[in-house]
Amino acid sequence: VQLVESGGGLVQPGGSLRLSCVASGFTFRLYHMNWYRQAPGKEREVVATISPSGITTSYRESVKGRFTISRDNAQNTVYLQMNSLKPEDTAVYYCSDSGRHWGQGTQVTVSS
Repeated sequence: VQLVESGGGLVQPGGSLRLSCVASGFTFRLYHMNWYRQAPGKEREVVATISPSGITTSYRESVKGRFTISRDNAQNTVYLQMNSLKPEDTAVYYCSDSGRHWGQGTQVTVSS
């Protein structure tokens, strides 16, 4: 199993980034997928979850209305569109198949 995140970087407050996670080694379309993040000195927290079909999504309160999770089952890829970014969104972002496996993470830094 492999999960490979990309799309992180340095962005100014109010900016946008789109994270991608390409999955392989398991039947992607059957699993809920999650984006988590971990800031320095803090515990890893779930950011967003999407159902296998992509119909149902959920978000932590602090990102509702700013982040959108989506997936392309034909491409075994899950995305996280992040808009109106804030400095407190700075963290390493990870994708996961419901906690079974994890990618290596991609750094997101929001700073002026």
